[in-house]
Amino acid sequence: MEQRITFDDGAYTTLESWGTRGPALLCVHGMTSSRKAWARLGEHFAGAYRVFAYDQRGHGDSAEFTRPMSLERGVRDLDAVATHVDGDIAALVGHSWGGAIVILAGPASRASAVIAVDPVLRVVPGTWRAEYLEDAERDFALPFDDLAKDLRQRLASWPAIDVEGKMHAVRHMTAEPIARLATDNNVDEGGWNLLARTAAYPKPLVVMAAGPADSVMSADDLRELRARGGANVFIRQYPDQGHNLHRTAFDRFTADIERLLQRGEP
Repeated sequence: MEQRITFDDGAYTTLESWGTRGPALLCVHGMTSSRKAWARLGEHFAGAYRVFAYDQRGHGDSAEFTRPMSLERGVRDLDAVATHVDGDIAALVGHSWGGAIVILAGPASRASAVIAVDPVLRVVPGTWRAEYLEDAERDFALPFDDLAKDLRQRLASWPAIDVEGKMHAVRHMTAEPIARLATDNNVDEGGWNLLARTAAYPKPLVVMAAGPADSVMSADDLRELRARGGANVFIRQYPDQGHNLHRTAFDRFTADIERLLQRGEP
C-alpha cells in the first residue's frame, strides 16, 4: 500500500507499507537508495509486523526535492511520516545516512527501540567528496540506461528485489542531494558528529557495524560509542560484511531484529 505525504514546506514523499497486523517497523534508507530498499524486509516480516518505508529527499519518487538536506530536516520529515503510522512502533530502522536520522529522531519518537545499520555517526572534515560525492557524481553523469547496466553488473550478487529497489532509487536522481548533505550539515566545519547524541540514550539503540574495511564507522567511532553509550546502547558486529549488510547478510540481519523485538536481546 502506498500513501503520499506532503511536508510543511511543500515537498512530498511516498510512504509504502507491507503487512497488515502487528507492531510497526518504520524504516529509513541511506544515500542513493529509496523506500524500495526495504521491500525484502517488508515481505519477510509481513506476517508478524507492519513494515513502513518512505523516500527521503532527493531519492526515489522524491528525487526533485533536493533541499534542504540538513539532518534536522530529515528528522522533521521522519517525525511527520510517523504520524501516519498507527499503533505501536516497535523500532525505527535506518541504514547509513538513514541510520543517522533514526539515532537523532529516536529519543523523542514513540518507537520502543532504534536499529541503526552501519550509520554515518561522524564525518571527518574534508573527506565527504572522496567518501561519498565523487562516486555519486560519476554515476549520475551517466544516462540512466548506462547507469542501470553498470549497477546491475556491480550488484550481480544481490537478490533481484534489492537490485530493482536500487533502480527505483536512482532513476531520477542527481548528485545534488549528496552534495547538499555536506553543505547543509556544515560537514567541512565539523558539523556531522552524532556521538555525543548517543550518550545516555534513553531506549535500546542497536548499532549494526560492517567489517572495518567497508564500514562508514571507524574503530575510534566504535570505541567512543561504547564509552559514551550507556546501558541502552549495543553494538552488533558483522566483520565479514560490507556497508550494505542488511542486504548481503539478510538472514543474520533479520534474525538479529527478531531477537531484539521478540525477546529483548540486542
